[in-house]
Amino acid sequence: MAEAVRGRFAPSPSGRMHLGNLWSCLLAWLAARSAGGEIVLRLEDLDPDRCRREYCDQIMRDLEWLGLDWDGQPVYQSERTASYAAAFRELEGQGLIYPCFCTRAERLAASAPHQSDGTAVYNGRCARLTAEERAELSKSRRPAWRVRVPEKTITFCDLLQKNYREDLKRECGDFILRRSDGVFAYQLAVVVDDAIMGVNQVVRGRDLLSSTPRQLWLQDRLGLPHPEYGHLPLLLAPDGRRLAKRDRDLELGRLQEEYTAPQLVGLLAHAARLTDRPEAATPQELLPLFSWEKLPKENIEAPR
Repeated sequence: MAEAVRGRFAPSPSGRMHLGNLWSCLLAWLAARSAGGEIVLRLEDLDPDRCRREYCDQIMRDLEWLGLDWDGQPVYQSERTASYAAAFRELEGQGLIYPCFCTRAERLAASAPHQSDGTAVYNGRCARLTAEERAELSKSRRPAWRVRVPEKTITFCDLLQKNYREDLKRECGDFILRRSDGVFAYQLAVVVDDAIMGVNQVVRGRDLLSSTPRQLWLQDRLGLPHPEYGHLPLLLAPDGRRLAKRDRDLELGRLQEEYTAPQLVGLLAHAARLTDRPEAATPQELLPLFSWEKLPKENIEAPR
């Protein structure tokens, strides 16, 4: 018998959700619920400089306004650091962790651009430091901590984008697992939490597609299961920019002044090609219409 689907909402409470966040939440909910599965809520509030508990509360109110429910109690990453520390120590015990003393400018100078999107790939400069050099640098700088990746190509089949592959060493490079201020990085936290929470289906934006190979590799190193992944196209502003909380682009507070919840859900359903017209609908009414085959693969302009 096939394993029951368990999906998740995993918003970052750094501000009010915008239309792109709602798009991901709606489709994650439909993917899980249409398969008779569960969906859990995790607030990714690790960054104390950006995340606020009041934003967490607002996210929950906004999801409820849209008609999107979840199973069980909300989980806060800020309360789970002991689990991340245990995973970090396990990787450290495998000899995979090393301190990185580079400043941001030094990291960029010591990096090569990613072939496809221009993202900087760290070249392992601090991995080659001697014990004496590390001791000297530690007198004046607090290091971040990187994980050493192998020369290995990771491949997986995405629910929407289909076959994807990445050379970890060349296209990703050694990546940070813990910041210099002690905050655990996204890549480690989500891998640990998805396993602990029993998440076996991850539906999120296509901007995170390139993160998946490193997460799959971390899962292997930690002996954790692989969820299935579905990466959605992004909703773009009319000028082609990605929607961003800091720009208040199509922020939900403003959208609520123009639309009812069913009207907004209907707009998103039409953008997802689940309906022929942008007519008002509830998430429950869309359940029989959901299909991965219907969804667009390429980024699209946000509906208005």
